[in-house]
Amino acid sequence: MNYWAVLATTVGIWVLLALSLNIITGEAGQPNIGHAAFFGIGAYTSAILNTKYGVDFWGALIVAIAVSALVGAVLGLISMRLRNDFLAITTIGLNFVTVAVFQTVHYFGGAMGIGGIQPPRIGGLAFGTLEIAGLIWVVVALVVILNRHLQKAWFGYALRAIRDDEAAAAAMGIDVRRYKVLAFVIGTGLAGLAGSIYAHFMTFISAGDFGFNISVTILAMVVLGGRGSIPGVMLGGIVLGMAPEVFRFISDYRLLVFGSILVLVMRFFPSGLLGQGSRLQELLTGFIRREGAGARVR
Repeated sequence: MNYWAVLATTVGIWVLLALSLNIITGEAGQPNIGHAAFFGIGAYTSAILNTKYGVDFWGALIVAIAVSALVGAVLGLISMRLRNDFLAITTIGLNFVTVAVFQTVHYFGGAMGIGGIQPPRIGGLAFGTLEIAGLIWVVVALVVILNRHLQKAWFGYALRAIRDDEAAAAAMGIDVRRYKVLAFVIGTGLAGLAGSIYAHFMTFISAGDFGFNISVTILAMVVLGGRGSIPGVMLGGIVLGMAPEVFRFISDYRLLVFGSILVLVMRFFPSGLLGQGSRLQELLTGFIRREGAGARVR
């Protein structure tokens, strides 16, 4: 049970990170290849508040979300002047700078990281692995509801208009600056949320936990599942989150197999597994329609 609870928590954190990046990259179309920086900012904020100042998990969680969202707002403002490749390079640089600060500044634990982080508590009862697994999936469910609400609201339509053609969106009267900043605030705030839960789940963190490879993995989850598709992004997070365990029996060749699967999927599903216009989505939609028609006939 402990193994499955740990796996469920780990996969849940990946799914939450993928959902958070989807708001920025999938919905708003803004390249962010340094998303792990905000994951780390949330984790370190929560860890420092807990270990140095005695703030409990719930209080540290709120501050971690706020700090990550604040830094995300700054990046959102930067995105007004930088686009496409230049913005992508900036986010990569932000990721490397963040990791370097965590690794070299003594206040953040330096190369030794931060240990002794307390698990979440309710009253005097500390959460075990099973309770944390339940917590993360409750959070995932709430974030999915939030994402669905945003997609159907004017906010979602505005983001997709900006993604498709920023100049045309501005000409239609959409406040591009406002919506882009809001997308970064919400997406990075949710990444900080994931980081806070991760820190209190692991009870020890170090700068290497939030490196550039983590950012690439999160982006791969979004692209694999299908940008802008909530079920697709969740599927991408689950598939890539579980892949290291699934291929553990061939650990020496795990990365080779893992990379080959990604290449094949992107070759035959260029818009992602469940992205708009993907073959798998068309097959599933056709199957659901046939089943619905059959049920009505019966």
